[in-house]
Amino acid sequence: MNAKPFCNGLTRRDFIQLGAAGAFGLGLNLPTILQAQERAGQRGQPTREMSLIFLYLHGGLSTIDTFDMKPDAPQEFRGEFRQIQTNVNGIQVCEHMPRLARQMDKFSLIRSFRHNNSDHGPADHYILTGYFPQAGFNSSVSPNNQRPAHGSIITRKLGPRGGVPAYVCLPKMHPSCGPAYLGSTCAPFVIDADPNAPNFTVPDIVPPPALATSRLESRRELLRQLDRYQQSAERQANQHVRTVSDFQHEAFNLMVSPEARRAFDLQAETPRLRDEYGRHTLGQSCLMARRLVEAGVRCVTIDHSNWDTHDNNFLTLRRELLPALDSGLSTLFRDLADRGRLQNTLVVVTGEFGRTPRINNNAGRDHWGPAFTVVVGGGGIQGGRVVGASDRRAERPATDPHGPENLAATIYQLLGIDVTEEFYTPEGRPVPIVNNGRAIRELL
Repeated sequence: MNAKPFCNGLTRRDFIQLGAAGAFGLGLNLPTILQAQERAGQRGQPTREMSLIFLYLHGGLSTIDTFDMKPDAPQEFRGEFRQIQTNVNGIQVCEHMPRLARQMDKFSLIRSFRHNNSDHGPADHYILTGYFPQAGFNSSVSPNNQRPAHGSIITRKLGPRGGVPAYVCLPKMHPSCGPAYLGSTCAPFVIDADPNAPNFTVPDIVPPPALATSRLESRRELLRQLDRYQQSAERQANQHVRTVSDFQHEAFNLMVSPEARRAFDLQAETPRLRDEYGRHTLGQSCLMARRLVEAGVRCVTIDHSNWDTHDNNFLTLRRELLPALDSGLSTLFRDLADRGRLQNTLVVVTGEFGRTPRINNNAGRDHWGPAFTVVVGGGGIQGGRVVGASDRRAERPATDPHGPENLAATIYQLLGIDVTEEFYTPEGRPVPIVNNGRAIRELL
C-alpha cells in the first residue's frame, strides 16, 4: 500500500532499495559501528535509562483530519471525518482513531507547531535535526545531513548501552537521519528490512531461521582461518590496537547470543500481541521499537511512508493510513505502560509538516508547514494535555507557537543531555546542540 510515489517522484521502495547504511555512503555494518564506537571511546560511559522512539510519518500527516479537527470550519476546510471523544475530557480526535482515543491519557498534543518550509527535503532535515538547512542543501543526496540527526546526537552524548547499537533506524534509513560532522561513530544501525515480511530477519544479527547451528560454526571457523593470516602482521604493527577481526568476532557473538537474538526477533512475541500492533509495516515497526528500547537501544527512528496525500486524502487515510497508525501507536503506548517502560521511553510522532487546511481539487491536501500537530508521550511527559492551539481553520498557530528547535530541546532535556553544549565541526567551528530552542515547559 506504500508504493505510491511522493510528489517528488520517489517511492518508499526507492528508499528501501538504497539498502542499509552502506548505500548512504557510510559503508557501515555492525562490525564497523562497533569498531568506530571503540575508537571514539564511547564504551563505559555512564548509562541513562531514557530512550527515544521517533515515529516519522514521512510525507506529512494531515493533522487537521486527525489530531486538530475543525468541525465548525467551512466544508472546504473541515473535510469528511467526524470527531470522537477521547478518554480525557475535552479532547477529541478523528473517528478513525478509536483505539488511540482510548490512550489519550498517555500522550499530549502540540497543536501550535509550525515552521517556515513546505518542501519535503528541507522540512525533513528541519524536523529530524532541529536545524533548518543552509544554502547548498541537496535533498537528493543520501545522506543529506548538514546537521546531525537527533539519534546521532543522542549516540554521541550517551553512547551504546549493553550489547546493542545506540541508534537504530527501521525499516530503512531516512536520508536526513545521518550523523553529519559527528562521523561514523554516531551513524545508525539500519535494519533495512520490513518487520512485517514473513521471512523477516535482521542482517548482521539474527540469522535466517533455516540457518543451522552447524553452518554458524562453519562461519566461525572461517573467521579463525582468516585471522591466522592477519595476526602476525597486526601484532608487529601495534600490540595495543584492537583489530578489525576483533570487531567481527564481537559482531558474530552478538548474532549468536540469546540476548541479542531475543531483542531483534519478533517471532518471540505472541501472535496475539503482534495482531494487536497490526500485521503491517507500521505496527510491526512499533513492536520492534519497543523490543529495542527494552534491550537498551537509546534511539529508534521509524521512517513510515507514504503520508503525502495530495490526491484522495480522505479515502487513503480511512482505508490505509489511519487504521495502521491507530493499531500500531495505540498498542505501543499501552504496551510500554503495561511493561512499566513508558516513563523511561519518550515517544514523538510527526511528519515533516501538515497538510493544507483547504482541500484541493483532487480531494487531497497539499504540503503545509505553517501549522500542524505533533504527538509527544512517555518519557516524563504529562499525558492528556493540549499545548497551544491553531486558528479556526488550522492555517496558523493562534497561541504560543513551537517549532523544531523547541522539539529538539525538549527531547534532549528529557534524555539528560545539556542543551547548552556545543559540538565542533572538523574545521573547528562550534555548533550548538540546540539552535536557540527551549524545552516546551507545558509538557513537563
